[in-house]
Amino acid sequence: MKPFVPQQLPITEVQWEPLIPLIGKANRHLAEFKGLLTTLPNPELLLSPLTTQEAVLSSRIEGTQATLGDVLKFEAGQEPESEAKSQDIGEIINYRKALREAEEELRTRPFNLNLLLRLHSTLLDSVRGRNKGRGSFRVEQNWIGAPGSTMEQAEFVPPAPGQNLIDALYNWESYYHSDRPDALVQLAVIHAQFEILHPFLDGNGRLGRILVPIFLYEKKLLSRPIFYLSGFFENNRDIYVDRLRSIGAAEDAWNRWIAFFLGGVVEQAQANIAKARAIHALYEKLKQQILDLTHSQFAAPLLDNIFRMPVFPSSYLATRTNMPSKPMIMNMLAKLKQSGILKILEEGRGPHAQVLALAKLINLCEGRDVI
Repeated sequence: MKPFVPQQLPITEVQWEPLIPLIGKANRHLAEFKGLLTTLPNPELLLSPLTTQEAVLSSRIEGTQATLGDVLKFEAGQEPESEAKSQDIGEIINYRKALREAEEELRTRPFNLNLLLRLHSTLLDSVRGRNKGRGSFRVEQNWIGAPGSTMEQAEFVPPAPGQNLIDALYNWESYYHSDRPDALVQLAVIHAQFEILHPFLDGNGRLGRILVPIFLYEKKLLSRPIFYLSGFFENNRDIYVDRLRSIGAAEDAWNRWIAFFLGGVVEQAQANIAKARAIHALYEKLKQQILDLTHSQFAAPLLDNIFRMPVFPSSYLATRTNMPSKPMIMNMLAKLKQSGILKILEEGRGPHAQVLALAKLINLCEGRDVI
């Protein structure tokens, strides 16, 4: 199989008329989600677990097995049960770090290929693939296929390395910053072309998914880069791969891919809206419950800190600002444990503090009981 020859952007064969209903629907749902973000009190606090959940789902597509609960337990000081789980968690934490790094960078300067290289370096820091050209565009041929397959047996062979790949990346970057008739169609093309170019030896899938919230944030379609498609891509993995692989091989391939992508925006926006509202409702319910239990002015700050770290050692809260004395914290935690708001994951022993979890929040983000 020969290396794929990518098209120059912009794509000229897109048929707009059949896409118009989906374009309108996707933009409306995305605008509804953006509006919800503006009405939530402190959306960064309330939705921070969803950022970690996105990192979990995006990494899961690549084969990791760690859950949101596993990551939060690790950050609370619990050691992973195996080296493989430790590597999984490392990849998830790096993904979240890269997302935050991108958001910070985009506050002062536009997206560019140098930022892409830095994000790749962050993704592969101290995890699997760290020796596969971390932070550098590939200079050797790669291919996609079953484990152990040769290039001749590959399902897809990305463009050959060298100047043609670099030129295609500059063309891709230019298209990223161009003004197009619809930004979501533009994003669909950006994501697909990146996956076609596959410019790194490892980490292409995760980077391609990170591009979604980055682009929406930079184009001001969202006030925060909190919109992810990994859940949709994982649930529709076979269709996702088929639509991408057909680009360049079928006359209507770009339209079929764009329609699939826009459908994903609709579906994921609906899911994000429902989950954000459920998280907000949980927060308001718990705030009143904790106030009723403790009759303390520190009820809201306590809950805020627990939302920031839903799995935590009991010693954690004493290190936070706007918190009462340690004996008062312990008294409040005892009431939360007795009421069932907090679950004990690990009893304290010697110098090691008790590990507690806000299980309802974690299970809500996962969509199933994991704690």
